[in-house]
Amino acid sequence: MQAPGRALFEWAPILDELLAPHPDVSIVLSTSRVPEFGFEFVRDVLPSGLRRRVIGATYTAENLLYFDACPRGKQVTSDVQIRNPDGWFAIDDDLSGWPAAATRHLIPTTGATCISTLKVQEAIRRILKTL
Repeated sequence: MQAPGRALFEWAPILDELLAPHPDVSIVLSTSRVPEFGFEFVRDVLPSGLRRRVIGATYTAENLLYFDACPRGKQVTSDVQIRNPDGWFAIDDDLSGWPAAATRHLIPTTGATCISTLKVQEAIRRILKTL
């Protein structure tokens, strides 16, 4: 977000389009931007189609110490254990701390391109078909 010409969630319109045919898919934010700027601010940066899907964040004020101490993969899988969704996947450029059993749910990206590449978009389409 600090880099010139870059914006928070700049590729979100692509995700909004990919999720459009899947109205039952919800979003849990797992980003260091939530503790930095606040949940509502970060959620409200998203396009309205995605904003309506957001049901929470892995970070809460109550778990700040846990959040800061754990790698992203552990944050996400801990949240999945609590929420117990029927199906789930994560799109992330932080590949640290992902338990081996959870990597099948992970769509890895890079910070520079995120979901803008066709390869990542196709991976999202494939996993959405399994939910």
